[in-house]
Amino acid sequence: MEGIGHRTLRVNGINIHVAPDLRGYGDSDSPPSASDYSIFHLVGDLVALVHALGQDQVFVVGHDWGAIVAWWLCVLRPDMVKALVNLSVPYSPRNPRRRTVESLRAIFGDDYYMCRFQEHGAIEAEFEQIGTTSLIKRFLTYRTPAAIIITKEKGIDGSLEAPATLPSWLSAADVEYFANKFEKSGFTGGLNYYRCMDMNWELTAPWTGVQIKVPVKFIVGDLDLTYHTPGVQDYIHKGGFRKRVPFLQDVVVMEGAGHFINQERPQEISDHIYDFIKKF
Repeated sequence: MEGIGHRTLRVNGINIHVAPDLRGYGDSDSPPSASDYSIFHLVGDLVALVHALGQDQVFVVGHDWGAIVAWWLCVLRPDMVKALVNLSVPYSPRNPRRRTVESLRAIFGDDYYMCRFQEHGAIEAEFEQIGTTSLIKRFLTYRTPAAIIITKEKGIDGSLEAPATLPSWLSAADVEYFANKFEKSGFTGGLNYYRCMDMNWELTAPWTGVQIKVPVKFIVGDLDLTYHTPGVQDYIHKGGFRKRVPFLQDVVVMEGAGHFINQERPQEISDHIYDFIKKF
């Protein structure tokens, strides 16, 4: 990571590493309580960070949970976002009829990974048993275009296959870097994002049906498990996504790419981001 300046700023009551590691990850603080990971906390971190950097409006790029937080930054503070490039996770409208975890259980069952992640302490213990380095390898190299199911009988070890060799886009040094960060922070912070989903469902009730009204480019891999969630491809390509995101300017589906497209295809992703934001 030569040429990148790293620093930490005190914002919103916690230390945030810049370019931002979201709370619970990397070199940012990891509050232990799930209630400290509401969407208001997460968006508040970004708002405070932008102000701390002396800016009023910024370009935003998000991936996975970072994409979800970026969507909600656009909902709550669209005035601060010049344009958005989001990767892997499309904007998901709130279902007013059913809580988030209940919906996931209905679709995928109790062993769906997001449902299993609700188990305070139990999942952390499984993670510890597998080992941080092995766990990082399993998650980063997962390329099956289907939901991750972690049965209690098989556990993570029997549900997520460990790669025999690393793919060309993922070096041993990369794995070691991520593993060292999680060894330092633990996994509870990251798991708390999932444990706060039902709280977020309650908190965001006033924004049911809201549209994203900033310019957006969306990029997803065709092997990404999120792209193969039931109904998602129809939602993205048959008008539902654009209805919710009326200023959606481009959707890119990258052939042969999995979930971690920013790791797999860094130059292509960088080019897509640059080509989009230079319009503004």
